[in-house]
Amino acid sequence: MVFGLFSKEKSLQRLIEKATNKLAQQPDRWGALERLRDEGTDDALFGLCKRFGVTSMKGVEDEQEKNWVVDTLVAKDAVALAPLIRYMKTAEQLAFPLRVLEQITTRDKAMPVIDELFASEPPGYVRMPDRRIDLLRWFAEWKPATDDEVIARLTPYLTDFDENVRFASIDGLNGRDAEKIAKPLIDALLRPEEESGRIRRTIIEVLAKSKVPLGDRADLVAGRMQGQAADEYKIVDGHVVKR
Repeated sequence: MVFGLFSKEKSLQRLIEKATNKLAQQPDRWGALERLRDEGTDDALFGLCKRFGVTSMKGVEDEQEKNWVVDTLVAKDAVALAPLIRYMKTAEQLAFPLRVLEQITTRDKAMPVIDELFASEPPGYVRMPDRRIDLLRWFAEWKPATDDEVIARLTPYLTDFDENVRFASIDGLNGRDAEKIAKPLIDALLRPEEESGRIRRTIIEVLAKSKVPLGDRADLVAGRMQGQAADEYKIVDGHVVKR
């Protein structure tokens, strides 16, 4: 009995290896992916999720297979939730898994999972920021999320070590409640450590687009408008506007 169980585990592992072999021929990967779908156990669906973490040699084929895995997991509905969460805990990229999550569970059940993902990505240095960028972009676009929820979760990343993470956070705040994004965005703009011209310019653009009131910090904001930003924007009646 123990030998049989061991043999089954080895067989599943070989199947997962074939499904995630970026050098294999596509028909071979398809066959392995379909067998994992048909087995349908937690471990098989977890193996199916692993296809998200591999980029095969041909871009079109890679996209096809990942989209197929998304559709397959969505068709499994709630059965896929546990293996999906298990996979996301260590996944280097989250864009495809999050597409599955939003379709197989309710807002109330998704929020604890989302907050666990945010907790696993505290702002600061990380060698591979793709995971947190995927999370920030997805959450900012997730329709069930309120302005308060988005602002609270994205604001800490305005001071992240990685410039692209900071950019994703700023972009995600664009169009939110102007009164509520005023302080975090202006704080980020005035931060002495912020040396990126791209980031400063983007914040100014968002301040203008979202019609953010500058309050008593209008002069300080004006002092940070340099180069192209100064050429394109000015401050009128306590707001950044286009020239």
